[in-house]
Amino acid sequence: MTVNTRLLFGSLAVATAVVVAVGVVAANRNSDSDNVTLTSSNDLSPTIGTNAAVTGRTLPMVDIQTLAGDAFATADLIGRPLIVNFWYSTCAPCKRELPAFAAMHAQFGDRVRFVGVDTLPPSPNEEAFARDRGVKYELLYDPNGELTTAVGIATSPQTLFIDAQGTIVEQTGELTADRLEELIRTTLL
Repeated sequence: MTVNTRLLFGSLAVATAVVVAVGVVAANRNSDSDNVTLTSSNDLSPTIGTNAAVTGRTLPMVDIQTLAGDAFATADLIGRPLIVNFWYSTCAPCKRELPAFAAMHAQFGDRVRFVGVDTLPPSPNEEAFARDRGVKYELLYDPNGELTTAVGIATSPQTLFIDAQGTIVEQTGELTADRLEELIRTTLL
């Protein structure tokens, strides 16, 4: 091995060690007790404080889209208890929880409006993905990120529980059927 090759490998080893050390420090800074966790303690979400805390705020009034690409005003969602689930087909936790949403829609759909908001562009493939998992409720799309940005969502899945007046009363990440049912009963009914 030449001196230049040894110097190169030595430099790479030092750089790797520095990157790992910085990562450990950053991870420890984010695990401090004052780190804000924006998900409910009983859900399956990681405790990454990347989604904005929106409980107590009003659902933003923006336009999202239908499968056909037509504008759909979020103002038209207000008027009865509402669950808005932000998802997309390549999100593994989203895939896991869609059957729970389908089951709870079958149980509570007469009293609570369920809406899935896909953060990918409108697509028959996205629709088929959800329908194959039992979803029969409304699916809308936010390809420009207007609603997603307005409610500060950076990670999916994220679910908002909204009262009939449009106030967000709960937000959470990935849900099991049991936890979803509990939140419906305690926050919306």
